Amino acid sequence: MLFAITLLDRPNSFELRTETRPAHKAYLSAAGERIAFAGPLFGDDGKTPAGSLLVMDFDSREAVHTWLDGEPYTRAGVYGSRSVLPFSNLYPQKVGFPPEA
Repeated sequence: MLFAITLLDRPNSFELRTETRPAHKAYLSAAGERIAFAGPLFGDDGKTPAGSLLVMDFDSREAVHTWLDGEPYTRAGVYGSRSVLPFSNLYPQKVGFPPEA
C-alpha cells in the first residue's frame, strides 16, 4: 500500500539537516524499490528546506513508522512533526513534468 509521508523540520534545523544529508540519502537509496517519489519541501522563498515529502510502499502504517524511526533525519532530530496517510496514485507521474520554461 502506498503511504504519503509528510515530515516537517524543526525550526533552526538547517545545519543539522545539511550535516545529516549523506546518511539520509543513503537510507533512501537502500529503500529505493519502495519509493514512488520523494523530495524536499521548501519555505515560501522556494529555497529554504522546510521538510520532506515521500510516497512509499509499505505493508502497514506500523511498517512506515518503524522505517521512519531508523531514518537519519528522524534520529538526528531534524523533523519536528510527521504525518503518515494511505495514498492512491490516480495520476501517474509524467516524464518531463513540469515542462521547462
